[in-house]
Amino acid sequence: MTTPMPTDPVRSALELTTRWADLLAPPLFASRSIWLSWLTPDGRQTPFLVPVEEVPARPRHRLVAELLALHEDVAAPAGGDVLLAMALCRPGPPGATADDRAWADVFRDVLDDALGTCWSLHLAAGGRVEPLTDVRYFLDRFAAAEDGAR
Repeated sequence: MTTPMPTDPVRSALELTTRWADLLAPPLFASRSIWLSWLTPDGRQTPFLVPVEEVPARPRHRLVAELLALHEDVAAPAGGDVLLAMALCRPGPPGATADDRAWADVFRDVLDDALGTCWSLHLAAGGRVEPLTDVRYFLDRFAAAEDGAR
């Protein structure tokens, strides 16, 4: 993507949802994709924004494992301490479907052991962006670090 990444840090779950809405504007899609982005420990977005196109409606463990491998390649130069922020984008109305929840479940199955709380998943559909997972614990570290710096 050639658009410059935002420079303002993301420090809350609401700010992450807003960031996805800004990055994916307008959040309307003709096909299914997963977008990946990374946040550093100070809440700054890395220069990488990676779309994975033509994602199937039902989740595939193998695809999620491949996304984890990509994450590890991007995270290594940052010392591994980054948040993998993802957006599942699809056509259709807003609101999570059974397929969307199945994707979130497969991400939990694969990523929780590998990344703990260092990942998040949003849904972008029907002109709206909403979180499918809770990212507050990782982002709380950003806020605590900033409070300690004051």
